[in-house]
Amino acid sequence: MVVSLLAMAGTAAAESALRLPYPENFGRIPASTYDTNHNRVGDAHLVIENLDEKRVRIVVESGIDGGARTIATAELEPIEDGRFLRLLKQESRSLNPEGVALGVLSIDHEHGFASCKKGASGSNEIQRLTLPDRDRVANVPLNLLFQPLVDGTADRLNFQVLLCRFGARLIDIDARVVSKRGDTPDTSRFIEVEYQPSFGKFVSLVAQKLVPRLSVWFDPRASNSWIAHRVPLYSKGPEVLVVRDEVADSWLAQRN
Repeated sequence: MVVSLLAMAGTAAAESALRLPYPENFGRIPASTYDTNHNRVGDAHLVIENLDEKRVRIVVESGIDGGARTIATAELEPIEDGRFLRLLKQESRSLNPEGVALGVLSIDHEHGFASCKKGASGSNEIQRLTLPDRDRVANVPLNLLFQPLVDGTADRLNFQVLLCRFGARLIDIDARVVSKRGDTPDTSRFIEVEYQPSFGKFVSLVAQKLVPRLSVWFDPRASNSWIAHRVPLYSKGPEVLVVRDEVADSWLAQRN
């Protein structure tokens, strides 16, 4: 079963068509950033918070102590009697190892546009594009987006992300469960969801191998089920693992 995550109701064009599950719990999840050799290099965290009765905010921050850092946020509103959330805004900003701003990626679902603002070049150039009617762009709240894969109600999801490198553009993404282990009382029960661009049949294997491997891990038993994710720290930046602190030692030991 393939789920496109299109909303079943609503008629406005300038809005997100994605329905994300309402969080069971709110709060801050302490985490850490690790390099590919599993050395801890900096602090990180995932925050889910209520701004007011009409807004929920997600903040994901990770980075290297005294160096590069990325802060991503998403604002959402409850829909369908509070059973789901709809995206309103997303933003991601990064600093390079010297602490210089690399730019800002912004998605405004309410007004139907996205933008990429360059930073390090000093030009402050802004590239802007119009979002599709009832868009399905999700750069930030993947911890909620992938829940149908975690709970087994879908085996594949497709959505879009905004990229700013080489010009603002949207690309199609496929996500699927690639590792699902036994229901045991330790970290072997965690589920890995891998997501990557939707490659057509004519794209070469060489081109596919150049794309970084992007994954999010979940504990299907937990109410805040996010465990870890693997992603480049910023565009053309180093690949990092961001892991919640309470499971970091045991989880990383299984990666050796």
